[in-house]
Amino acid sequence: MDLDEARAVVRTQHHAVLATLRKDGSPQMSPVSVGVHADGRVLVSSRETAYKVRNLRRDPRVWLCVFPDKFYGRWVQLEGRAEIVSLPEAMPGLEEYYREVAGEHPNWDDYRAAMKRERRVLLRIELLRAGPDRSG
Repeated sequence: MDLDEARAVVRTQHHAVLATLRKDGSPQMSPVSVGVHADGRVLVSSRETAYKVRNLRRDPRVWLCVFPDKFYGRWVQLEGRAEIVSLPEAMPGLEEYYREVAGEHPNWDDYRAAMKRERRVLLRIELLRAGPDRSG
């Protein structure tokens, strides 16, 4: 699957399961919401203390399975490399992420305070591969 086609799916379908690698090489999976930055990178918000963030600090490889709200339907599997952006540098990207996934926030000051309180980070994922290319 072409990466631009995969990004088009992510722009309209924001539910995903993100997989990272534990120290022992086994997968650690987390449900997440995803968006797409103007530069084409996939965005995910997480907490600084989350296992997925710890795993990505050790190994930046990441896999996502993006699916529709009703679960069945068009889906896409993505493979990439994640960059972790911590606060305070992450705040503009976290705001962009929120707008991409949910629209305008009713109170951006409350949102910013929550991001600081929750120690949020922004995962910026450079896509390397997408599929499926055919059904089985």
